[in-house]
Amino acid sequence: MKPLSEKTAHFTDSVIRRMTRVSNEYNAINLSQGFPDFDPPAEITDKLREIAARGPHQYALTWGAKNFRDALAAKHEHFSGMKIDPESEIVVTCGSTEAMMASMMSVCDPGDRVVVFSPFYENYGADAILSGAEPIYVPLIPPEFTFDPDLLEKAISQPGVKALILCNPSNPCGKVFTREEMALIAELAIRYDIYVITDEVYEHIIYDPYEHIYMATLPGMRERTITCNSLSKTYSITGWRLGYVIASPAITDRVKKVHDFLTVGAAAPLMEAATVGLQFGDDYYAGLKAHYTHMKDIFTEGLAFAGLTFTKPQGAYYVLVDISEYGYEDDEQFCIDLAREVGVGAVPGSSFFRENVNHLIRLHFAKQDETLLAAIDRLQDIHRIMH
Repeated sequence: MKPLSEKTAHFTDSVIRRMTRVSNEYNAINLSQGFPDFDPPAEITDKLREIAARGPHQYALTWGAKNFRDALAAKHEHFSGMKIDPESEIVVTCGSTEAMMASMMSVCDPGDRVVVFSPFYENYGADAILSGAEPIYVPLIPPEFTFDPDLLEKAISQPGVKALILCNPSNPCGKVFTREEMALIAELAIRYDIYVITDEVYEHIIYDPYEHIYMATLPGMRERTITCNSLSKTYSITGWRLGYVIASPAITDRVKKVHDFLTVGAAAPLMEAATVGLQFGDDYYAGLKAHYTHMKDIFTEGLAFAGLTFTKPQGAYYVLVDISEYGYEDDEQFCIDLAREVGVGAVPGSSFFRENVNHLIRLHFAKQDETLLAAIDRLQDIHRIMH
């Protein structure tokens, strides 16, 4: 038989979701795939119950139901200060995964290059390959995960660079880019005429004293920024797959076409129900921040009590734990053994790094107190079991 697609041979299945299957196999507490084990806001699920009875149940407009886009535009303006036209500057997608894929396919031609910070969310490499683009990686330097401006400029200035992908706050390292760092990225983007494709799904999960800066609000960046986001993390509805792209009309026209032929549209009843969440007041987001700060404190204090070395998250809900002392050369095997022997699921850090990094694992803490305390209790034995 003729060979299958060459480009799909150059990346694996999702290691994150693979580790969920490992967790399930060994009945481990799943701190690998980043989804909460607590319910969405009752206002949203109550609305869904109502919608289930009366609809809508047919296709919405392919780039998103009007009331949903109107609510998205109002929410984004409230937090960013940037007025958005819901008719020409928003495309609703099936999760931020599709938002990123549609954006990459709208921007990149085969042979183009895309700059990606490392560590990175695993989808970005695959997105680049599927778009026909070549990723160029720029390392983030621990423990603060800063970057070398000269290395970044060297990467951006290479021939054929079309865009930079920026995850802020960052998965997996929990970095929140400073205003100074954002301004430097913006200055380089303008100087070398590239797009910045942002992944901002953790925009509301930020820990004091850090703040989220919207790239599109920086001088000269509105026309060249493509913002990808979703409702998954903010409203604890990861399974609803509601994402969106915000960009200038010229860009969204392209994204609309790609999106239309990828998925046609997001689920109509889910958009209708989720509109309620987009209309929440500031007290909801203050409560969200307090809730995640509480979970972060429980988990990081527990890790410290267990004698583990880990990164301190500035945003998002992940920590990278150093496993150097256990002598493993294969961090994926460590995660399998951790699930089987200790009963805690994790993701091998090597899946996030372009560099040869195999001494880190990623854990997440978007869980109920009892789940986190049970995981911490199991991790107290890690030194005895894993050595």
